[in-house]
Amino acid sequence: MEPAKNFTDLIVWQKAHKFVLEVYSFAARFPREEIYALTSQFRRAAVSIAANIAEGFKKKSNKDKIRFYNISQGSVEESRYYLILAKDLKYGENHPLFELLIEVSKILDAYITAIDNNSES
Repeated sequence: MEPAKNFTDLIVWQKAHKFVLEVYSFAARFPREEIYALTSQFRRAAVSIAANIAEGFKKKSNKDKIRFYNISQGSVEESRYYLILAKDLKYGENHPLFELLIEVSKILDAYITAIDNNSES
């Protein structure tokens, strides 16, 4: 397998970007009064996942890469909370988003572990 040349080659980024697009669509159905609250916060957290993967990709040191991917994981957890909140507020069915977010988190964890193990060699 050829190494990634650009962050868009990373499967984890592709899945994270898909999550962002789906969050935008899902949050567009939230009540109007949420536009500056939950809608905005949720979209920002989702974007942060993909954006930090992209930013970390170009970092030279593995320590810097891992730092950005850890920030991305923090945004995964923030997004997970917003999914729970949206469900509890009855803003719509979001199980497919949960599943996609779990997938992004698992791939990101594997990626961090691989980079960390590579650093120890």
